[in-house]
Amino acid sequence: MLSASLPPKTLSAGIVVVRRDDARYRLLCLRAFDSWDFPGAPVLGESDPLATAVAELQDATGIDDLDFHWGEDYRETVPYADGRVSRYYLAQTRSADVALRRPPGADSTGDHEYRWVTFDEAEDLLPPRLALVLDWVIGRLAGGHAR
Repeated sequence: MLSASLPPKTLSAGIVVVRRDDARYRLLCLRAFDSWDFPGAPVLGESDPLATAVAELQDATGIDDLDFHWGEDYRETVPYADGRVSRYYLAQTRSADVALRRPPGADSTGDHEYRWVTFDEAEDLLPPRLALVLDWVIGRLAGGHAR
């Protein structure tokens, strides 16, 4: 009997970056073309996923003042049919400034943008595959801090 084999897991790593405004947490979301996500990149070879995520965040946004108050725990997305999985860590920054790098293939500033969003705005903006990650973040931040 032949067993169905799962495709090998292809891992990407990213960081859900949060900052406090006067009243609540806001999350950094990036848009490349028509897709919203948290900053992240593929993990190549035996690279450390957290180091990959930090380097990509710094390169893509210029943010380098990260505090991992909640440790180095992470949440992964459910695998796609082709085995791709995204792993997200949670970190806080004090900076609201983002020096957005244009993603490969973007011809104009209209092809990409960033937003600091509330939890409710993130639910509306992000694709459904990130719902588990967003729920995890909400649970980690101040025990489900008021939305």
